[in-house]
Amino acid sequence: MLRFLSKLLTNHNSKTGCTRFVRTLSSSSSKAHDLTLHYLTNSCGMSLQSATSACKFVRIQSEDKADLVLQLLRAKGFTLSQIASLISNRPYIISSDPDKILKPKLEYFESLGFAAPSLPNMLCADATILSTSLKNRILPNIDFLRGFLETEDDVLWTLKRWFSVVRYDTELMMSTICTLCACGVPVPTIRKLVLLHPKLLIIGFYSYEEKIQELKGMGIEPTSKVFLTAFFSMCVMSRRKWERKKKFLMSFGWSERDFLMAFRVQPLFVTTSEQKMKKVMEFYLTKAGLQVSDLVRSPHLLRISLEGNAIPRCSVLEVLMSKGLIKKKLNVVAALRMSRKPFETKYLTYFKEDCPELIQAYQAKTFQGFGMNI
Repeated sequence: MLRFLSKLLTNHNSKTGCTRFVRTLSSSSSKAHDLTLHYLTNSCGMSLQSATSACKFVRIQSEDKADLVLQLLRAKGFTLSQIASLISNRPYIISSDPDKILKPKLEYFESLGFAAPSLPNMLCADATILSTSLKNRILPNIDFLRGFLETEDDVLWTLKRWFSVVRYDTELMMSTICTLCACGVPVPTIRKLVLLHPKLLIIGFYSYEEKIQELKGMGIEPTSKVFLTAFFSMCVMSRRKWERKKKFLMSFGWSERDFLMAFRVQPLFVTTSEQKMKKVMEFYLTKAGLQVSDLVRSPHLLRISLEGNAIPRCSVLEVLMSKGLIKKKLNVVAALRMSRKPFETKYLTYFKEDCPELIQAYQAKTFQGFGMNI
């Protein structure tokens, strides 16, 4: 009986102690949560919603250490809103060691020539870079780019295009380049690809061989002038979107041959959204008086802005035609393809004294059509 009472008392005391311990932990955790929430909203400029979300991933144990992180970021040109953005995306940054983790990376990027405001902007776009190993990942990637690209300016240009390249696997980038070489893509062309679209070193590399073979089947060889833009267009678009856009254009009277011909002329036209394609196709065919064959030969017209380019120019041409200052059978496509300055010189500057209303026409936001003028 005594043993039973003793055991019962022992178990009771043990449970009581355990309960006290749990309560102590809960109280400590609650205090850390409140401290973190208060610090993030009052010192880091974060909204209550963002700070509450960040508290799920980080606890500030020492305000002094967190203050050092903020001091470092401010010294490197980060604004309060940028600091809030940075920590919202990667909450652990506020609890990082400023001297061992953050400062060496920031100083290295500065040694490359990056500083405020560009460096804070680039890091806010991909805060994960600040947790990437400088020794094992960032430095090897920079060395790789220096070895493959021709100049230091090319390296810096690539980083400006896609700063995230510093945190990916060097072996993966090397493998991508080897695949492109094996498919017959010349090294100078690969260099241009890296400069223009460094993201393609990483994203979708496993399907590159298939895409290059498909381009060859369309008559676009790796040595052709349009290969880069054709390859890029294929990489950023799924097969489903490709087929959907082809079907969409066929609803306007295009044939499959027209689609492939236009792609060989200007591959980037397929990256235009269907919404914009619908808008520009309707404008060109119903108001500008163009034919499908005109757009097949000049598919880049599907990419230009209606409000900023096509509508103002067509309005100017309509005024000039109505006054008999230019031929009614003018090549509208040629006028739309011209660069801005040559167009203004030929149609605005030359005729401004005879037709002062051209300036107003050039600011037009709508265009009803040429009527019987073409």
